[in-house]
Amino acid sequence: MKNTVTEYQFIDSFPNSYKDNFSYEGKKALYEYLTQLENDCDMEFELDPIAFCCEYSEYENLEEFQSDYGDKYETMEDIEYCTQVIMIDDESFIIQSF
Repeated sequence: MKNTVTEYQFIDSFPNSYKDNFSYEGKKALYEYLTQLENDCDMEFELDPIAFCCEYSEYENLEEFQSDYGDKYETMEDIEYCTQVIMIDDESFIIQSF
């Protein structure tokens, strides 16, 4: 039996201790990415906010990302070569951690 989760339910499902892992806009972008991936690959994800917090990381900009991964990643294209990137706006983005 499948339970469809709305964007609101997805955003609200993050426990208080994990609420700051993603911004509101980041959670919306992650929800859109995951639902599109489900549709494209004909698969279903389990709603597991803690697992999403472990698997994905949000960054405000390239400089913040570089502080975690080093300055060998000079452009967004360098990051996209290594992992999945989910753009939130012109500067902030989510990556699949690697």
